[in-house]
Amino acid sequence: MKICKYDANLMIFMKDPVNDFEIPEEWLAKSPLPRNELEKLVEKGLAVVLSDGSYLKRGFTTGTTSAAAAKAAVLSLRQELSPETIISVPTPIGLRAEMPAAFAKDGKSGVRKVFNDHESDITRDVLFCADVRIVPKSSVEPVMLKKAASNIIVTGGIGVGIIERAGFETPAGEYAINPKPLAQIRNSVIEGLKETSRFDEICGTDSDSVLIVIISIPDGVELSKKTLNDRIGIRGGISILGTTGFVEPWNDHLGEMKDELIQHSKKLVLTTGRQGMSISSMLFPGYDIIMVGSRISEGIAAAKNAEEIVVSGLPGLVLKWGNPAMMKDCEYATVVEMIERDPKNERIQTAFDMAVKKGKGARIVVIERDGLVLLDSKNEFDYLMKQ
Repeated sequence: MKICKYDANLMIFMKDPVNDFEIPEEWLAKSPLPRNELEKLVEKGLAVVLSDGSYLKRGFTTGTTSAAAAKAAVLSLRQELSPETIISVPTPIGLRAEMPAAFAKDGKSGVRKVFNDHESDITRDVLFCADVRIVPKSSVEPVMLKKAASNIIVTGGIGVGIIERAGFETPAGEYAINPKPLAQIRNSVIEGLKETSRFDEICGTDSDSVLIVIISIPDGVELSKKTLNDRIGIRGGISILGTTGFVEPWNDHLGEMKDELIQHSKKLVLTTGRQGMSISSMLFPGYDIIMVGSRISEGIAAAKNAEEIVVSGLPGLVLKWGNPAMMKDCEYATVVEMIERDPKNERIQTAFDMAVKKGKGARIVVIERDGLVLLDSKNEFDYLMKQ
């Protein structure tokens, strides 16, 4: 818990460890869950608390799920794991992720991706498998040995896509396993080796052995047909991704569905980017949150059936949408710099007033990256205002 001061009043905040959002006490107090249960979920990164006190379940990324499968496979080299054995693995942000193994025996394992509240996540409940093999270095091709780190080689199998062009974090010709989840898988494997007292055997400088980890997704080829992988240059499966290790319970890649969703939405939030989307999803539970970038006016015009429209986003896009000339002949390089150094600058309020007028009845909410509401045309979030 953390004490913060706003409006000369002391307010208690609990910080979400995944997105660093400081959850106001007012939100926590509305939750139907017992306080200790809610706090445990938040502390583990498993729950996103919304402004009405409800919460959504986070899930784990394809990278975290693959890491759990890899560790389970390593543990099973010592003995078969009973079904539902909980596997604990590290995530890139320092939290632990826990999930049950579906099976784990003789170096082969399967873990199902946790079912989260992200309705567009096509990999929910999908089985991720790992096959680990200890082999002599002499039996491994030199090109594969170059990929070893601590004598551990992580590669893909069926259902994991292959990169076909340059421009990705992973080179062309390699399996679509991004660097962060790759490191996460290796770290989880190392944990498994230490827990089975085999770390020195594999990772020691004098070791003549290599541990090969093959990640596969039995349904990956079919699942990839529901993604854009083929169009962007990833063939034959899905990608192993994840920067935090957690999946947020909303969709920031609506793609071609945006226009249709806007047209049919009754309660609509148009937001400017991913940060705006994540914060808006907490501020406005029950609304359709659509990311439109700088196309705010087009989004409002398309919302023919909306009973409520909110424009919510970071200052740079929202205020400059209100007044494109806001920064003309100004001593500040960015809107954010102006707000930080001169929060009472009249240009800020003028641009906001212009945005309200341009919104034609839409509620305008300007938020900061830390989740605080800077400006709200309905003044319903005053308790978050900075002084």
